[in-house]
Amino acid sequence: MNDRYDAGYEGQYELVGYDEYGQPVYRQVPPQQPQQQPYDPYAQQTYGYDPYAPGQQQPAPAYDPYGTGQQPAAPEQGGGYDSTGTYPAYDAYDPYGQTAAVGQQQPQVAEQTAYIPQQAGPPDPVPDQQPGTQDTGTQDSGARAPREDRDYRTEQFAFVEEPDGDSEDVIDWLAFTENRTERREEAKRRARGRLIAVVVALAVFVAGGVGYLWWAGELPGVSSSDDSGGGTTTAGAQKRDVIVVHLHDTKGGATSTALLVDNTTTKQGTTVLLPNALALTGDDGATTLTKSVEDDGSSGTREALDTALGTSIQGTWRLDTPYLQNLVDLVGNIEVDTNADVPDPDADEGAAPLVRKGTQQTLSGKTAVAYATYKASGETQEAQLERFGQVMQSVLRKMSSDPQAATTTVQTLAQILDPSLTDNDLGAFLAALSDLAKSGDYKTELLPVETDGTLNAQASAGVVKDVLGGTAENPDDGTAVRVSVQNATGVQDRTEDARVTLLNGGFTFLEGGTASAAEATTEITYADDAEKENATEVAKTLGLPTEAVTKGEVSSNADVTVILGQDYEPAGAS
Repeated sequence: MNDRYDAGYEGQYELVGYDEYGQPVYRQVPPQQPQQQPYDPYAQQTYGYDPYAPGQQQPAPAYDPYGTGQQPAAPEQGGGYDSTGTYPAYDAYDPYGQTAAVGQQQPQVAEQTAYIPQQAGPPDPVPDQQPGTQDTGTQDSGARAPREDRDYRTEQFAFVEEPDGDSEDVIDWLAFTENRTERREEAKRRARGRLIAVVVALAVFVAGGVGYLWWAGELPGVSSSDDSGGGTTTAGAQKRDVIVVHLHDTKGGATSTALLVDNTTTKQGTTVLLPNALALTGDDGATTLTKSVEDDGSSGTREALDTALGTSIQGTWRLDTPYLQNLVDLVGNIEVDTNADVPDPDADEGAAPLVRKGTQQTLSGKTAVAYATYKASGETQEAQLERFGQVMQSVLRKMSSDPQAATTTVQTLAQILDPSLTDNDLGAFLAALSDLAKSGDYKTELLPVETDGTLNAQASAGVVKDVLGGTAENPDDGTAVRVSVQNATGVQDRTEDARVTLLNGGFTFLEGGTASAAEATTEITYADDAEKENATEVAKTLGLPTEAVTKGEVSSNADVTVILGQDYEPAGAS
């Protein structure tokens, strides 16, 4: 009942494994083999008959394609036939490595085997057998079982060094991955560097912008202390380009001075008219604008104006009346709203005026010079300054706004300019002012001064601080002799003439009013003996004889008192 799986089979069997259904697989145990010589693949062997070998030769082993180690019996050495004269019979060839005797039927053995993967080993060496013997052992006709007694050595294997494509691909992939990672890191580093550079540049730009706005007075929250209109720009923080113009009348000898101001912050142009009586401090002490222009020259006057007005003048433009006439002709005449009739100095009395009073009067070079230098009887020098300012503003309106064209106009004048101002600088400056004058962003202001030439802080604040961005500074009162002048000539203009003359002489002028009756001679008095010398200098300055100086009473706050008589004739008066 309980038959074994191998029931009915003869011989010895051993368990080799299980099939896919879980059933045991057996194999027939082969008979014991005699001790075999290990396989030596590098041993020297002789195959076949070697006619040159001495003695008997061992026959070559039969080819065993499956390496079973079992070979057919070899004939005896020494001949191809046996003693009976017949060729001995050889065992039949078994392709599966099994041998059988001739004429003997091998028993069929039914055996179920399983496939066991393994590496085929080298063929076993042929065991030593006697000629004529045969391997009578039986073997399973199924799949060959693995041999467990094989001995493998290194020399039995051959290794061929061939390039491995897969290895190359792996190396290339690793290199590509490493390079791509490095590129990514490098890109990140560059991106960080660019980001840092952008942040630094942005910070510098913001800091520079804030600094400029603070300097220009446009920073929100910063306003002028005098700005009641809620403005946000301080006058002192604005940027201005300033040059001074001295108009020299080559016929009358008088001078007129004005500042041309270009406020690049507010885009506003201004002509500031400076009275000749303006008190300045020169190298020799207190002086006036007129005397400084005559004695100190352009450089000294520019520095004195900077000190008195707290501004910064970049250059000096000396404009003699002939050059002003040529300039008006070059720009093609000007239109001015004239405020007086100007007589022709070369015409007879009663002739038609050279310039008529009215609006939009067309002035040529000659008439423009006559109007700019005209001062009517009884008028102050400020009236003449205003006419000069009108002419200058009209000339700027007719100038070209192109810097190159304006420079060409300046060069055409063929002037010898002051070293502080070049043709290109003056041309570019006038072109900028011309643009402002054409757009209506230009005005003319008169600098107000006291009778003694000093600046009234309250009256001058609008011009000195707002227009020039400076602070008024008067000369030290102790540096000049204070002279009080009373007009007893019967001519109203004589007070102004004496004021200008004294201020030009370095004296401080004090208004003494007008006498009720005219006096024939001038009287100059001093109270302190120490002032006698100063009183004598006053007489010389006014063109009076020194005999007019006497000791006596003086006006309050004055060192010397002068009562002008009819003998006083100002310089240049006819």
